[in-house]
Amino acid sequence: MTSPTIVIVPGWRNSGPGHWQSLWADTLPNAVRVEQDDWVSPLKRAWVDRVSETIESTTGPVIVVAHSLGCIATVHLPAHVAARISGALLVAPADAERRPALADFAPIPRQRLPYPSTVVASSNDPYCPLPTSRGFAQAWGSDAVCLVD
Repeated sequence: MTSPTIVIVPGWRNSGPGHWQSLWADTLPNAVRVEQDDWVSPLKRAWVDRVSETIESTTGPVIVVAHSLGCIATVHLPAHVAARISGALLVAPADAERRPALADFAPIPRQRLPYPSTVVASSNDPYCPLPTSRGFAQAWGSDAVCLVD
């Protein structure tokens, strides 16, 4: 059996060397990291295309580990790319509908994802209120893990 490729999808403004995603990308076998051309002024088409290209360049099963705006780019993937995903960990999804800098990603899809997923959210996330994250999880058919401060 082929080990899955772990596709790490950072969020808005990327994640630095000490961020959990960077640590996972550096230490997990079979991990690949999505690199965007513009981390500061994100455009949905460019971000979704880059996530798509990264997934399509792999062979075998794919597990997505996304953070922040990376979660939203992931749920915007076209159906043929989403079909390649075996599961997803969606951590602290960004509420692009309420942040002007991320407005190009609105509206956020609210249909059930075609793969198993878990949304991890927290009560002190400045980019997405907990009720909104829970709403995403419910719409996407995801398990929800809620952390408190």
